[in-house]
Amino acid sequence: MPELHELKDSAEVARAVADFVAAALSARVARSGYASLAVSGGRTPTRFFEELSTRDLPWDKIAITLVDERWVRETSDRSNARLVRQHLLQNKAAAAKFVPLANDAPTPEDGLFAVNEALEEMSWPLACAILGMGDDGHTASFFPNGDHLEEAIDPDAALGLLPMRAPDAGEPRITLTLPVLLGADALALHIEGEAKKPVLEKALGEGPATEMPIRAVLRAKPGLDIFWCP
Repeated sequence: MPELHELKDSAEVARAVADFVAAALSARVARSGYASLAVSGGRTPTRFFEELSTRDLPWDKIAITLVDERWVRETSDRSNARLVRQHLLQNKAAAAKFVPLANDAPTPEDGLFAVNEALEEMSWPLACAILGMGDDGHTASFFPNGDHLEEAIDPDAALGLLPMRAPDAGEPRITLTLPVLLGADALALHIEGEAKKPVLEKALGEGPATEMPIRAVLRAKPGLDIFWCP
């Protein structure tokens, strides 16, 4: 079973997730000299980003990317990269390197090679990855009915980055694949809201991973740390 950390509110969750990430980054930098972090987008992590940005870490030795991204320009309110720049790459964390997953190419397929090249500048495997979870049980851009879903959630997937389109995804997406996430030294799930608790409980039950893709993570990482508040 996963390690469920039930916390009082979003402020407590932000501190707990920031502690988790800071410990993983510090350990990797001490061991290897550099560390890489992948974070989720959306509105849930905003407070966590702001908390982490104030931590005393060797930020000049840390690179940050996203676990997934909407294929939009950073001027869009829908851009996860914009969220990271506004809320995480501030304060002490302004010294970190940031590698976005989207570029000016017209489609994720067109821009995939350039994104892969940019990601090579980071240290791998990841020191830490933080995932979110949607009401439909998706995580990263692993959407039910996604066009590359089975490949993306295959623990033995050959590719580390895939385009993703799904009926409920809105814009085309690009996402790190499951083996990249599982390769992180530390992996956690950050969810908030009372409505997410029954979604998580359902995901922990029986059923195909393609129906609720978060199951692929939970089943591959049975001791996953989950940080939740109502």
